[in-house]
Amino acid sequence: MSSPSAQFSLTLRVEFDRRPGMLGVVATAIGDAGGSIGDIETIELGDVKAIREITVDATDAEHGEAIAAAVEAVEGASLLETTDRTFELHRGGKLFTGLKTGIRTRDDLSMAYTPGVARVCSAIEADPEKAFEFTIKRNTVAVVTDGTAVLGLGDIGPEAALPVMEGKAVLFKEFADVDAFPICLDTKDPDEIVRAVKLLAPCFGGINLEDISSPRCFEVESRLVEELDIPVFHDDQHGTAIVVLAALINACRLTERNIEDLKVAMIGAGAAGVAVAKILMGEGARTILACDRRGSIHSAREDYLDGSMNTPKTWLAENTNLEQQEGKIAEALEGADVFIGLSGPGLVEADDLARMNPDPIVFAMANPNPEVTPEAAAPYVRVMATGRSDYPNQINNVLAFPGVFRGALDVRASEITEEMKLAAAHGIASVITDDELDEENIVPSVFNREVSHAVAEAVSREAMRSGVARGPRQLTRVAY
Repeated sequence: MSSPSAQFSLTLRVEFDRRPGMLGVVATAIGDAGGSIGDIETIELGDVKAIREITVDATDAEHGEAIAAAVEAVEGASLLETTDRTFELHRGGKLFTGLKTGIRTRDDLSMAYTPGVARVCSAIEADPEKAFEFTIKRNTVAVVTDGTAVLGLGDIGPEAALPVMEGKAVLFKEFADVDAFPICLDTKDPDEIVRAVKLLAPCFGGINLEDISSPRCFEVESRLVEELDIPVFHDDQHGTAIVVLAALINACRLTERNIEDLKVAMIGAGAAGVAVAKILMGEGARTILACDRRGSIHSAREDYLDGSMNTPKTWLAENTNLEQQEGKIAEALEGADVFIGLSGPGLVEADDLARMNPDPIVFAMANPNPEVTPEAAAPYVRVMATGRSDYPNQINNVLAFPGVFRGALDVRASEITEEMKLAAAHGIASVITDDELDEENIVPSVFNREVSHAVAEAVSREAMRSGVARGPRQLTRVAY
């Protein structure tokens, strides 16, 4: 059974007899039901009755109902209300608009709107680049999805995807002071997605593509990169790849390896798999063996030869495993230094990790359940990372995308290049000092506020070096 989690957090409003030990009886009932108690707040203290709100974490929705029933069953207690704290956090959405300048006088109104605004409109008409100076375009990113690959939920549609896109916008603002807005498109047609984003682009300084299923995501991203003059970034691909590389840079520092000497075994041949392979090769990795559920991917495989192999696997077949090594993931682990999992739960047997070279590095990132659990892998690995927050070394995209866009917007970059992604990875890795580096600390915490600053600085500096910056650097340092 999994542990209680904040994602299934409840507030129980309980009225009970005001007599000694009654709160302890209620707390015991919650504990016996497997709930984890957080805050307890007194709402009302009467002469006979007391009302308190008790925050409780459960393992799932059904468990939450069982905890509530256990409280209701306590003699002398009455459960007045049960509130799902996760749903309450989302009530009415997680975003709102605000004003930089209040409108308090006629003068304010005449400058912010008519007639004064016409002067600004005319200036932008004469020089469209001034939109970056005098509108929200300068600091605003569109978070765009079609709702076809949302978290582990799959194709759930644009309305159901909206809470995730709102959440992404919250992270942009919280970690990098980037104003982001969710755009959920009611179409799965790549042509329509591209057209819609192009039509919206004048309002935004960047486009973050999110949760668009593979292989359509490749076409959508490549076309928008080609046709727009603002940064376009598919976070499911490139955010993941950047943080994987950052973790690997520090794992190599710790184990005294060079990336170009590594043998990397990988399972997961979707959009993230291609992006991870590309960024590792950009950093110098020469030996990558990617697998899917059928086994190793290469250009002699039947589905490649008959043309039925999909776009990401075709790229991997043509650019990795050039020796055309056969076998399942267990065989791919033979003599490997690194394992990277981007697939599904339980696909790797822990004892197969013994086939790897000494001091193996294992990144098992399937969520919520990794390809191999840290507990099972512990006897075999030197460095372990997952995508989960309840284990050390969480490989989380939030370490990358806020700072990437902050740096790109600060210099008005026209695109996010492969070199800028490499710079972002090195920026993340640099936050961990030599004194801090150890097996359980190869990537910074998602709450380390220096990460987005380091990433933004690295990205903006590379944009200026490579010539994709279109304006002087205007460093935005977020105050906390």
